[in-house]
Amino acid sequence: MTTTKETVRSLLERLPDHCSFEEIQYHLYVLAKVSKGLKSVETEGTISQAEVEKKLSKWLQ
Repeated sequence: MTTTKETVRSLLERLPDHCSFEEIQYHLYVLAKVSKGLKSVETEGTISQAEVEKKLSKWLQ
């Protein structure tokens, strides 16, 4: 299991040397959201495509 600190180090190594603080913040934000989503899938599970379409049908009409 990778720690948060290791994940941040890995991110910083992949980013170009000339990136801004804002770019680093953006990438950290995305990583945090993806991590939160994956944890949600583990604890709450997922829903089927049919369920998604049913829920979105109210908004897409």
